[in-house]
Amino acid sequence: MVSIAKMMSAAILAVACTCTISTLATAEDVIKIGAIAGFKIFPEHLDFYKRGMEMALDEVNASGGVNGKKVIIILREDNANPGDAVRAAEDLVSREHVSALTGSYTSSVALALSDFAKHNKVFFLAGMSLSDKMVWQNGNRYSFRLRAGTYTQTAMMVEEAAKLKKRRWALVYPDYEFGQLAAATFKRLLKAQQPDVEFVAEQAAPSFKLEPGSVVQALDDAKPDGIFSVLCCADLIKFAREGKTRGLFEGREVLGMTDGEPENLEPLKEDTPDGWIVTGYPWNDVNTPEHNAFLKAYQAKFKEHPGVSSVMGYTVIKSVVEGMRKAKSAETEKLVDAFHNLQVETPWGMIKYRAQDNASTMGSFVGRTKYVNGVGVMVNSRYRDGTEFQPSDEEVRKMRPAAE
Repeated sequence: MVSIAKMMSAAILAVACTCTISTLATAEDVIKIGAIAGFKIFPEHLDFYKRGMEMALDEVNASGGVNGKKVIIILREDNANPGDAVRAAEDLVSREHVSALTGSYTSSVALALSDFAKHNKVFFLAGMSLSDKMVWQNGNRYSFRLRAGTYTQTAMMVEEAAKLKKRRWALVYPDYEFGQLAAATFKRLLKAQQPDVEFVAEQAAPSFKLEPGSVVQALDDAKPDGIFSVLCCADLIKFAREGKTRGLFEGREVLGMTDGEPENLEPLKEDTPDGWIVTGYPWNDVNTPEHNAFLKAYQAKFKEHPGVSSVMGYTVIKSVVEGMRKAKSAETEKLVDAFHNLQVETPWGMIKYRAQDNASTMGSFVGRTKYVNGVGVMVNSRYRDGTEFQPSDEEVRKMRPAAE
């Protein structure tokens, strides 16, 4: 793995290098953004994320920074642990005096940082987490989320499931907020569209501890017509391999949420399933001016293709900078106000941060998986705008605290 020092530009500093920040510029000359995530725990996703941040940072500083000030990103490791994340946030705010916090990969870390932001009145933008709880039930004035959340992406899968008109469905998901909410939302929304649907099996697996043999056997025994999977990373690899070996997927439709992301799809290699319906990012098959420009610049800089995490890392920094430019300030309250209905151009088109819940309108791509030339790709995909699948304002008002 490429080291942080080699991979990141001089403007992005690893934890061990933060002591040298004053040699780059005086405190008055820079704006600091703190980035907290499980960089060591999820390198297959967050190495892409760091490269996206680096690319955005280079562009921002090359164009004059923010209100004439250079932008610096200070990285902190959270070890996928909420306590470590909060301690990192405390250090970034009290010692490094960052103007904004970004990051989080897991739901638990996103919720912990959101709570920290609320009680310390610090701006926080979650980049990779799909947690809906942080913008709805636990929502607060200071916390925002970029990525299309669990509800939004599940609703995309429900739309596809309803088209199939399959009656018997089985579900498999990681047993924490992301998986639990995806499963509950899938059942509720599909039942509303297809009243005769039956859910014949449900496997909630401890995260990253999937026992593939027993899970695959249980699903097969239930004889479903379709399977909805919310597995990712190592759990997805084990499930796809065991399911293929035992013939679980033969003659059945499979929906895999986020399984079309290169970070999840490409590690499957020869175990890549053909024909799964997935949400993800077909980086080689998006032909729009904004994406073509992003892809060309990214490949020129890193000599590799981007992942969905690259897009999120890039857009996190672009969003914070755009908010500061709109606010004409890096001061917290002004930045928070500026983020309400803030519009940001992304590699996937324009998004907006909704004032009613601080969630962006970013969507995702929906398509099918295919094994091509030794690697898994998405085919027949199309971008689905998040605004088409997010809950109504009335539903949000019922879920989100009235007083923030």
